[in-house]
Amino acid sequence: MRFVGNSGKTAKTRRGKKILIKRAPHVRENDKQSLIVHGSKTSPVLKEVMEYFFTLKKPLATHLKWHHPYHLFEDVTEIERFASKYDSSLFLFGSHQKKRPDTLVFGRLYDGHLLDMFELRVTNYVPASHFKQPAPLFGIKPCILLQGTLFESDENHKRLGNLMIDWFRGPKVPHVRLQGLELIISFTAVEGKGPKVPHVRLHGLELISSFAAVEGKFLFRVYRSELKKSATKTPRVELVECGPSIDFVLDRKQIASDSLFKEANRVPDQLRVKPRKNLSQDVLGTKHGRIHLGRQEINRIQTRKVKALRKRATTGPNSIPVAGNRGEAMEE
Repeated sequence: MRFVGNSGKTAKTRRGKKILIKRAPHVRENDKQSLIVHGSKTSPVLKEVMEYFFTLKKPLATHLKWHHPYHLFEDVTEIERFASKYDSSLFLFGSHQKKRPDTLVFGRLYDGHLLDMFELRVTNYVPASHFKQPAPLFGIKPCILLQGTLFESDENHKRLGNLMIDWFRGPKVPHVRLQGLELIISFTAVEGKGPKVPHVRLHGLELISSFAAVEGKFLFRVYRSELKKSATKTPRVELVECGPSIDFVLDRKQIASDSLFKEANRVPDQLRVKPRKNLSQDVLGTKHGRIHLGRQEINRIQTRKVKALRKRATTGPNSIPVAGNRGEAMEE
């Protein structure tokens, strides 16, 4: 009996059936694999950058070093075919051309098809060997920082930041030790303006000078955290740049529609946390519970009876006069 997977492929052997079951959608997906592909021509700078990204993503990466004459913004079928072959949902494509030198295309796929991709052009590169500080160990969980107001105000940079987190997040782990937060990857979006460009007004032929807004730089930095002694139990953290240092400029982009992006981020019903009544959580993760009490009958509560506070009779031979009756007894 042949097994047909979700992609339409048919398994003829037991091994093929296991592969199709492994690639089928799961409630808890596996760690995302990355595919690194070279274009028809790559410069030495691109080769070094792509080799570093491959080392950073190990073992969740596959590096294809032979050249492929692809133009992703014209046709993405070939990269989708390679991603399906190597079971990868993230890809990096490097190409060097006369009109578009030193370009890297970061992208991801959903359900075997392209979700979004961004073309970044390398304008400045400083390798890690130029830094005196030792590089952190590879294969550890990185701490990713997004800096810049563009990541909150601009929709394209929001998607770009989301893609960078998805690309460099590494394997999913339940807990991380404080000493394990050694690798810090920082992405900074710098908003820039171009030179003054003259514009001619038709009525009056008046010359106007204005600033033409252009895409700013996108900075990639790698830091290493060092834990120093402090006066408290919590150590003092210092960040030391260990490289590499890369400056990008955003060229072209292709992003998914809002409906498709929402569908790709949908959480399965099995993983949804059911809301609990009267339970909230603050920004720091502390849980706060609210308790509702009924009406309390304080008069009926059985309390401790002290002998000195016990009520006594005010009349009779053994009675003790109260403060009001003591003055009357002395007058008699």
